[in-house]
Amino acid sequence: MHAYYHALNLIPQLGPVRTNRLLAACGSACAVWEASASRLAAVEGCGVGLAAQIASARELIDPIKAWQEFCSRGFTAVSRDDGAYPLLLREIHDPPPLLYYSGDLRVLHQPSLAVVGSRRHTVYGREIAYKFAAQLAVCGITVVSGMARGIDTWAHRGTLDHSGATAAVLGCGLDICYPPENRLLMQNIQRQGVVLSEFPPGSEPLPANFPRRNRLISGLSQGTLVVEAGEKSGALITATIALEQGREVFAVPGSILSNCSRGCHYLIKQGAKLVDGVEAILEEFPPEYINRLKVNI
Repeated sequence: MHAYYHALNLIPQLGPVRTNRLLAACGSACAVWEASASRLAAVEGCGVGLAAQIASARELIDPIKAWQEFCSRGFTAVSRDDGAYPLLLREIHDPPPLLYYSGDLRVLHQPSLAVVGSRRHTVYGREIAYKFAAQLAVCGITVVSGMARGIDTWAHRGTLDHSGATAAVLGCGLDICYPPENRLLMQNIQRQGVVLSEFPPGSEPLPANFPRRNRLISGLSQGTLVVEAGEKSGALITATIALEQGREVFAVPGSILSNCSRGCHYLIKQGAKLVDGVEAILEEFPPEYINRLKVNI
């Protein structure tokens, strides 16, 4: 039952790794919630301290009431027990037990590509993100990104403006728009795609949340395209995670004089596929997708 998954998510000390271990040991979210402290403490990676924190949380949280309050806000969720849970996300080693979302989750059951890059970007990077996302949209490929300032925003816009499907993965709760200036963009994504998060409503966009968010962006996608990235960009973290997940990584080359392209050049040196046109990406998808591009050019 989703109420117990949600209740477990309301315990800050429980991340996806520990929660998945508890679920494997106890059999269900309800069983975890009702397990004795000694049973919880015996699970690898949990221990007496975490068991005590879970026991304390049970005194404060009523799972049914908490779930009813969540549903009353117009959001919904999908657990790993559900057939609607994104198939690609099941394959990563630490999938979130529960995903909160607003919009149409079915867009993640068609081919998808993550498009990411720096918040600080050049005009070149903005144009490439928008153009490639638009071309992916007309081919029927879902564009996944993080709704951040910069490249993420332009990737979502390129998709939406060409009637495509896009998914935005947040590093905060669904009730928070971050960055705040993307409120209209968020509403449009909810209408034309899906906004999702593993963090319950009320969760602030803390810095520690974004590496976790990044693994979902790559985990929901068959590949990750890095448009522009500095040497220490979060987009490089997403690309690294994608490689660890066994997914394709693509990078757009830029000027050797631009700091915004140094991360992409590094990825290309490490074996990422150089992308000088969207066709280089579509080669990794079934032939009908590149044929759709030819028809719509």
